[in-house]
Amino acid sequence: MPKISIIVAAYNVEEYLQQCLNSLSNQTFSDFEAIIVNDASTDATAEILRRSAEKDPRIIPVTHPHNQGLHLTRKTGVEHASGEYAFFLDGDDDLAPETCAQLAEEINQHPVDILHFGISVIGENGILDDECKAFEAFNNTQTKNCTGSDIVRNIYAEANGQQVDWRVTQRLFKTSLLKKAFNNMTSKRLERAEDGYECLVISALAHTYRSYKECRGYQYHYGRGVTGTNQVTASKYADFCQQFSQCFNAAQLFANQNPSLDLQDCVNGYRWKATELLANDLNVRIADEDKAEAIQAMFETFGPAITAREIWRFTRDNAWAAITSKDNNDSLNRANMWKRLADAIDVPVTGNIENNRYLTVRHRAEELLADLDTVRNRQKYANQRIRIFVTTHKNVSTFNSAIMQPVQVGLHNGSYRFPWAFHDDEGENISNRNPRYCELTTQYWAWKNIDADYYGFCHYRRYFDFSETVHEENAFGEIMDDYISVKTAKEYGLDDDNIARVVRQYDVITTPFGDLDEIINKYGSPRALWEAAPLLHDDDLKRCYQILCNMYPDYKKDAQDFFNGNKACFCNMFIMKKEIFFDYCEWMFPILEEFDKNTDYSTYSKEALRTPGHLSERLLNIYLMHHKRIGSNWKFKELQCVHFTNPEPAEQLKPLDVTDKPIIPVVFAADDNYVPQLTTTVYSAMKNADPRYFYDITVLQRNIAWDKQERLRGFFKQFPNMNLRFTNVDRELAGYELSTNNAHISVETYYRFLIQKVLPFYDKVLYLDSDIIINGDIAKLYNIDLQDKLLGAVRDIDFLGNLNVKHGKRMNYAKTVLKMKNPYDYFQAGVLVLNTKAMREHYTIKQWLTYASNDAFIYNDQDVLNAHCEGNVLYLPWEWNVVHDCGGRVGNLFVQAPNDIYDAYMKSRNDPQIVHYAGFQKPWTDPDCDFASMYWKYARETPFYERLLKRVVKANESEIPAGVLRPKHERAVGEDNPIRKIVDPLMPIGSRRRDAVKAIGRAVRGRH
Repeated sequence: MPKISIIVAAYNVEEYLQQCLNSLSNQTFSDFEAIIVNDASTDATAEILRRSAEKDPRIIPVTHPHNQGLHLTRKTGVEHASGEYAFFLDGDDDLAPETCAQLAEEINQHPVDILHFGISVIGENGILDDECKAFEAFNNTQTKNCTGSDIVRNIYAEANGQQVDWRVTQRLFKTSLLKKAFNNMTSKRLERAEDGYECLVISALAHTYRSYKECRGYQYHYGRGVTGTNQVTASKYADFCQQFSQCFNAAQLFANQNPSLDLQDCVNGYRWKATELLANDLNVRIADEDKAEAIQAMFETFGPAITAREIWRFTRDNAWAAITSKDNNDSLNRANMWKRLADAIDVPVTGNIENNRYLTVRHRAEELLADLDTVRNRQKYANQRIRIFVTTHKNVSTFNSAIMQPVQVGLHNGSYRFPWAFHDDEGENISNRNPRYCELTTQYWAWKNIDADYYGFCHYRRYFDFSETVHEENAFGEIMDDYISVKTAKEYGLDDDNIARVVRQYDVITTPFGDLDEIINKYGSPRALWEAAPLLHDDDLKRCYQILCNMYPDYKKDAQDFFNGNKACFCNMFIMKKEIFFDYCEWMFPILEEFDKNTDYSTYSKEALRTPGHLSERLLNIYLMHHKRIGSNWKFKELQCVHFTNPEPAEQLKPLDVTDKPIIPVVFAADDNYVPQLTTTVYSAMKNADPRYFYDITVLQRNIAWDKQERLRGFFKQFPNMNLRFTNVDRELAGYELSTNNAHISVETYYRFLIQKVLPFYDKVLYLDSDIIINGDIAKLYNIDLQDKLLGAVRDIDFLGNLNVKHGKRMNYAKTVLKMKNPYDYFQAGVLVLNTKAMREHYTIKQWLTYASNDAFIYNDQDVLNAHCEGNVLYLPWEWNVVHDCGGRVGNLFVQAPNDIYDAYMKSRNDPQIVHYAGFQKPWTDPDCDFASMYWKYARETPFYERLLKRVVKANESEIPAGVLRPKHERAVGEDNPIRKIVDPLMPIGSRRRDAVKAIGRAVRGRH
């Protein structure tokens, strides 16, 4: 038995085969056999092989009677191998003389099933040297020694880092392992991606693996054969797609036949990475005019989600290149080309893994394309003669302005450079001083690099108020506001026309010179204010004063008057004409330079380190006071300063990095008081969840306390297939005058309208109220095919029963107010499967919230959805939203619904998948209500059980009315809402007094 078997696949390689065979005969190690399998070559391969075998008996020819492809050629070679170890060599590659000797020595010292060695890359047919070096570096990267399932998982599973190097030609295998592996492989022809399939099977059956990349004796000729970057036709690419697909199918079959190996994530990883490699051919080797045809071939083989993901990947990568490169026109054009091709692929909403991966890449590409728009804004910035620079070190909202121009500071190696901003390290700069100089690095950069008529400076939180309205200020002389938005831009005159109108009237604009006897804790003088700052050094102010007096003696009086006076402007915010700004910089920066070089900062705190920035605020005041004193005749203007407490962009939720399970996105809405109920509902869902799915649970809220959020996150860690996140939607509702027709319902009821915007990366979402119990697996509900409808919902038997009440008021309401063609299609909105992709195409958030402002609607959001989605609803099985018997309505009201509807509802009560406590009777107010025992089964296992019990006691301190037939909308606020504390005792729910007041209110508004 030879030590090593070398298995060579040869097909029509007459040009290279002799070189390959010579490299075998010239090995310094002699104990080997070379099994050369001629796959029915039609050239001189057989003759070359015959002659070499006559000269070297270690060369053993094997001939296929007909061509079978690379995989089956290797399979034949393995069957003939008799060595203790074996490795593969392609017929157009060769070995360095010491290769076998090095492998034999290493395997003797460290016997393993798989010894992974290195490679030397030789470029052929025009392959660039840089490409060769990159390919060689990738294949020679050290990998971890490992055992068991880690061998295959380290190569293929994304969760393990996916090393991806699955070339079987760089591995020395125990021959017994190879024979076992190939016996388990398909006997069908495989090509192109066969390496990945073969390596997967072999690695899955191996027990030990070792890396030996120091040995680089395999000499790979990059550019020969099917490798390289030579152009291929769309028809040829279609063949590639089929070949890859056959390899993927073979890998899946092996995984299915060997469930104990648990290989699904590895098969997925192989398929995903190999598809990327295949798509790279589409990018590089297919002419642009043929790309659409090639994409169609890929679509027909792999389907829309997989194909679209790769096209969006190219869109993403080119958009990023356009953002980060100085000459970005080519990348921009290609990004737009790929986007056009991607937009042509319609990807249906499925919610499976492939759909999730597609959406993740698409939304990132769309984000970068949006950033490209802001990059183009920089071109319009340059055309402005008034330029107000907004210093920022983090991602913030900006106003729609060409005058106000963001500048990113605090940059260092590895910093993410905001594409929508200038950067203070470009051109001549002092960016490295930003920890000490703060916003002054922006001022210096503008001074040295920007040409304008007016130069202005403000901060990402603080802006000038250019309006003519005097706004109320706080004790620090600032106007306080929440968000940077269209609304606040209008309020503070922050539009370019108005800014330009104001600026051109003056030479210098600053924030107000406040009276320190009245503001900022009434310290009285700038000197006293500095001395009161606990982290600033008094000596620094004195030394700066001395430097100023030495360098500019004519400013001494102004400095004394300033420090001993009681007036100052703050924040280093100003706007100056060019000649004044340049004069100021030429005066101020040398002072700080002198201070800087004579200061030892080694023991300074972080705040003390910012001393030059603090000093510059004082220097600005002194400079301006001096020119007022000497009569420079500048036109001055003081504008109020508006401070935005939340300048950050609206919170953007990101897609989950989950690829091993299909994701079920679920949304709830709640307030702080409703947390116990929310917890119970989510807990019931997860107790019945299918572990084969991953549940992405998002809670839309405005005021849930952080400690409760943390408590919930900790509690739900028991479910590894779940993610819980909270997002504040207050900003999304800012500017809308929303109201409800029930005093105990707040704007939480409208949150479901925001889902399509808050979760843009999901095209299908499950929305659930927080007063339900879930007995079934909501993955089954989510996976119901919506058939392109806007949403899926269960009909509302409460409403339908009211339609048949003799007085006909509800029927008249449905037809005249809701304008429904078929009122019996009215659905309950507490359980919704939302086609958010279609909803985005049909309605904007503004439209939804405008509809919601219609005070003629009784049931607010539910009425809005019914009025605007009629005819575009898939009606779900009744068991997915079984409303409980509240106040005897099943026997008194529901029975009035159409017979078939009533029967279907009653049947659903026998096996409810979701029980909905929609009405005034809740388990936490009436523990004996319908289906209450089901609720408490889950509630008692949650961390808020005691709070629910407290609410039971509180609710039963007064009698709860019964016998109410009128349907009650779900209370979107918690039981402790202050509105309810006032209204409920005076007008109990269901009481005549409450109904009378409601009737009066409707009459006042002209409703019946």
